[in-house]
Amino acid sequence: MAILRPFRCVRPEERAAQLVAALPYDVYTSKEAREAVRGNTLSFLNIDRAETRLPEGTDPCADEVYRKARELFDAAAAAGTYTEDPDEAYYIYELTVEAGPLSGVMPGHVQTGIVACASVDDYLNGVVRKHENTREDKERDRIRHVDALGAQTGPVLLAAQPDAALKEAAAAAKEQKPLYDFLADDGIRHRVFKVSDSAAVERIAEAFRGIPAVYIADGHHRAAAAVRAAEERRAKDPGYTGEEPYNYFLSVTFPADELMILPYNRVVKDLCGLTPEDFLLECDAAFHVYYCGEEPVEPSEKGVIGLYMDHSWYELKAREEYFSGDPVEDLDVSYLQNTTLNRVLGILDPRTDGRISFVGGIRGNAELMRLVDEGTAAAFSMYPTSFEELTAVADLGRLMPPKSTWFEPKLRSGLFIHRI
Repeated sequence: MAILRPFRCVRPEERAAQLVAALPYDVYTSKEAREAVRGNTLSFLNIDRAETRLPEGTDPCADEVYRKARELFDAAAAAGTYTEDPDEAYYIYELTVEAGPLSGVMPGHVQTGIVACASVDDYLNGVVRKHENTREDKERDRIRHVDALGAQTGPVLLAAQPDAALKEAAAAAKEQKPLYDFLADDGIRHRVFKVSDSAAVERIAEAFRGIPAVYIADGHHRAAAAVRAAEERRAKDPGYTGEEPYNYFLSVTFPADELMILPYNRVVKDLCGLTPEDFLLECDAAFHVYYCGEEPVEPSEKGVIGLYMDHSWYELKAREEYFSGDPVEDLDVSYLQNTTLNRVLGILDPRTDGRISFVGGIRGNAELMRLVDEGTAAAFSMYPTSFEELTAVADLGRLMPPKSTWFEPKLRSGLFIHRI
């Protein structure tokens, strides 16, 4: 039984929403973040990555960065950029692909989620299920950010099996006038609707209570940080009731049949001393290898991987005898890691080895070719991990390899803020 409850939302005034809405903090390097906020002081990225408002070279995890974030947040609230709704409500968040890079990948794609606060206890008891490991340094950064602002500002993307009652509630809300309706620079239209009628709120809450599990699709570090921050507060307040706002974290839950998962491709800097010809011979142990020339390989099914090196494409088709029936080991990303990246190239830990990097599927094969043509040794184009594979792993309480999934379109930060 999932508990996802309504909340009093701090959100931007309608006139400011488009300027405030920002891509997640962790899709940018510091340099990219500075460029992204240039000329837009309202962008929430200024608050999410407050080092952008401090001298270049400032440590992103310095104390002054978190103080600056709070200063900018308070100043924006005082200026009327943000307002706090007086009532507890759910919000309907619709994203539509209209133009930009995604239009060639998912033309006209629409997904509609419900903004709510998920239970920390549900995370701890496995109702909210994860499939990725998190890093201590990234968790601590977000904990400090939450502590500094006294609020959660980036929603965790959750997925659930489709539910008719929730879809009906979202559809009914979308018949009303939206709070926000804008087209972002990347061609994604964002529409937001409020659900505050008490009967409608209870219908949504009851529908959520009928869902046995929800899955973290994107935002593992934000979720883990919210839970850690709650545990730290509980330790300081042994009389806590569980109803305190810090016991819940900001989320948007989408039906799984509306989510789009793109591949997370791999690029390696060298072939561990092998020539391209020798590397292909090594690959032959675990794959059927087919030469494709200059034609980029877009994997069309599970078990097929594209390889680009030395200005040529190859199709790698996994040999069935290597599959074991294990939901983690049989993932394409695991198969490639275990049979080739580890065994042949000596990349033992993809989380820490500097010889491997990861490229989100939204960048396409053109980016893989550019990287290899400019000096990287080889690139692998992957078939997307499916939602069914994700849930199979999460339901067993196990974890996927790093960078197994890439979800698009990305949720925006700054549109929904939960004070704790």
